[in-house]
Amino acid sequence: MATKPRKTTSAKSTARSTVQKAPKPEEFSKELELSSYEDMLLIRRFEEKAGQLYGMGHIGGFCHLYIGQEAVVTGMQMAITPDDQVITGYRDHGHMLACGMNPDGVMAELTGRRNGYSRGKGGSMHMFSKEKNFYGGHGIVGGQVSLGTGLAFANKYRDNGCVSLAYFGDGASNQGQVYESFNMASLWDLPVVYIIENNRYAMGTSVERSSALTSFSQRGASFDIPGMHVDGMDVRAVKAAGDHAVKWAKDGKGPFILEMETYRYRGHSMSDPAKYRSKDEVQKMRAEQDPIEQVKQRVLDKKYASEEELKAIDKKIREIVGKSAEFALADPLPDPSELYTDILIDVNEEVTNAN
Repeated sequence: MATKPRKTTSAKSTARSTVQKAPKPEEFSKELELSSYEDMLLIRRFEEKAGQLYGMGHIGGFCHLYIGQEAVVTGMQMAITPDDQVITGYRDHGHMLACGMNPDGVMAELTGRRNGYSRGKGGSMHMFSKEKNFYGGHGIVGGQVSLGTGLAFANKYRDNGCVSLAYFGDGASNQGQVYESFNMASLWDLPVVYIIENNRYAMGTSVERSSALTSFSQRGASFDIPGMHVDGMDVRAVKAAGDHAVKWAKDGKGPFILEMETYRYRGHSMSDPAKYRSKDEVQKMRAEQDPIEQVKQRVLDKKYASEEELKAIDKKIREIVGKSAEFALADPLPDPSELYTDILIDVNEEVTNAN
């Protein structure tokens, strides 16, 4: 006699295993429009300078630029507090700047200098700031998702009311450790928001060719994790969705997935010529959906600022970025003795500090 399949009766599964509709983008005040414009412009100009320094040979190794995706991290930062944590993969310079890390220290690390955030030993993909609750910068594809889940576990254990934001891309969403993390986060109702930055091409293959399910907001369905598809090119839409997801997690309802549909204008890394897409496609995105130009146009239409005032902001940002490059190139290289630091932890010191 055949055995009948066991029915699931979990109230939890019927309560939240749906894709939720994104809230309408909120209307920004003059202050929010101008601050988001300035924050995104800092990321854009910084990344342009980083690309220039890479081409000149001042930055070695891998270098993944965030140009085009600025609205995602800028909008999400508006939805959290300074006590909440952020962790991401290797396309990370924009996240560092959005968290408030000093451009001088970031650029110094990119160029492998002594006063970089990892003292010149981490480079583009491995920077951290305990003060800003930024936990990296990770080179292993999808590896940060498990760590971000661990941060959420610590928050729940400590009952501190904080949430962790774990960023990863459409390519990393196919990694096995991502689903292990989803399972644990849902099982324990961990306060984590998983942000899938779907820039459509992963390391160089379109999502249509590499993913069986291209609706990434549904990736948590089998773990009863709700998801939401968001216009990641509109900073207002990102903030509105971020507010919803962060509140969900902080209210004790468990994890939430935000699929941010966005676009990177450059290749996967500086060594990628991006021949898998046409120049016309990139130009069309720039002309019609650029996140910074959208804000600029609204600011002008609402007369929040004039063209001259926006040019002054751009000039100020360029000076900040220019000075960060000058600081980095003038900074000395690390002393060879740095090769032997940050390898082992002084356990006795850690125990003393804990007590």
